[in-house]
Amino acid sequence: MTSTDPAAPAAPTGGDPTPTAPDAVLRHGLRTRHLTMMGLGSAIGAGLFLGSGVGIATAGPAVLVSYALAGVLVVLVMRMLAEMASAVPSSGSFSVYAEEALGRWAGFTLGWVYWFTIVMVLGVEVTGVARIVTGWAPGVPQWAVALVVVALFAVVNLVGVRQFGEMEFWFAAIKVVAIVAFLVVGAALALGLLPGTDPVGTSVLLADGFAPTGVAGVAAGLLVVVFAFGGIEIVTIAAAEAEEPQRAVARATRSIVWRILLFYVGSVALMVLVLPWDAPALQEGPFVAVLDLAGLPGAARLMEVVVVLALLSAFNANVYATSRMAFSLAGRGDGPAALRRVSRRDVPWVAVLVSVVLGLVAVALNWLLPDALLGILLNAVGASLLVVWILVAVAQLRLRPRLEAEARAAGRPLELRMWLYPWLTWATLVALAGVVVLMATDAAARSQLLATAGLVAVVVAVYGVTAVVRRRR
Repeated sequence: MTSTDPAAPAAPTGGDPTPTAPDAVLRHGLRTRHLTMMGLGSAIGAGLFLGSGVGIATAGPAVLVSYALAGVLVVLVMRMLAEMASAVPSSGSFSVYAEEALGRWAGFTLGWVYWFTIVMVLGVEVTGVARIVTGWAPGVPQWAVALVVVALFAVVNLVGVRQFGEMEFWFAAIKVVAIVAFLVVGAALALGLLPGTDPVGTSVLLADGFAPTGVAGVAAGLLVVVFAFGGIEIVTIAAAEAEEPQRAVARATRSIVWRILLFYVGSVALMVLVLPWDAPALQEGPFVAVLDLAGLPGAARLMEVVVVLALLSAFNANVYATSRMAFSLAGRGDGPAALRRVSRRDVPWVAVLVSVVLGLVAVALNWLLPDALLGILLNAVGASLLVVWILVAVAQLRLRPRLEAEARAAGRPLELRMWLYPWLTWATLVALAGVVVLMATDAAARSQLLATAGLVAVVVAVYGVTAVVRRRR
């Protein structure tokens, strides 16, 4: 693929890729283990630790079907994205591929919609951390905690990409260890291996039937859980700064998707095996509820610590993702030139600072206008992940023939291929369209869908204005 994006590396002609300017100014400091743990860490967050209880309350034990469907959908989208990223690593990732496949308007729109979405999420994450920490120390104001968090991770992201990768690796490792420990304790509880417990069998699971709320509950549960997998796409954004990016992104993606499915489906399966699906404790804190049942003292405080670490890890990764996306957009002439400025450590420092400052603005909106402007903005980002996934599928559908032709000309195979192309790509697009239809039939989800459509329309309009200005110069 010969990219029109100056921020994308040229398609490789064999061997290790040699990025061209201006992505070449970014240091290749990330290893495969960094990419793998970054993907795991970004997807394993508050959506799993807190949100899984809502999904169970919506669909009952049949939420396992919802998680399996959502997980398969994410695996397919990530396979497509990884195919393109392993062939042409770029800090703009899916924005660059959308531009190649559909035109400059698509790259501009997808890049800035994603950037806006993650900036808003930054505010939510740092607010969540501040609220939990001030619960531990009531005398500390929330704004002080938020400021410390933002300052800390601004420094981490400015120091260098290797340091960022190391911190994200250990953050994610802690979350993975917590999930694995939960799976071990939950399995021991379900099998009656803990003191004072008996094997539960399926008595709790099927007490009200596997799907007590019917097919409608499974569909509603799908809407609750599908966005919990968001964040895994950071692997392909980071590919441009990886050592041996083609091989690294392919290896990382292969391992990430199946581990995430195991963690999500395995954790939720244990929850519905040992506790009634309508137990209030599951909605309040599903992991805590299971650990309390296992008789582990301090389970609630332990999970609070894990949730804080999960939020900090996600905040760290999202500062990275927004700064690199802004860097790429600016490199293609679709953002202020200042966002291209790079420090002596090869970090786009202006883009990093813009992300963290706007994250603080989102925090301020969260405190000042919780039921007004912030609610509108969060609604607008609610379905934006669907926009990303749909355009990823369309881009892969159109770019695959080009990638294969260039690989043949270079005398090498594609590092990673989407399965059963093009039929599985088309099936994924149909499934994503089905999710959109489900959202349109649900009152709460419908408002998110409409707000996201409004956000996309605004970004497209801004592109139209900038295109007119460029033509008149």
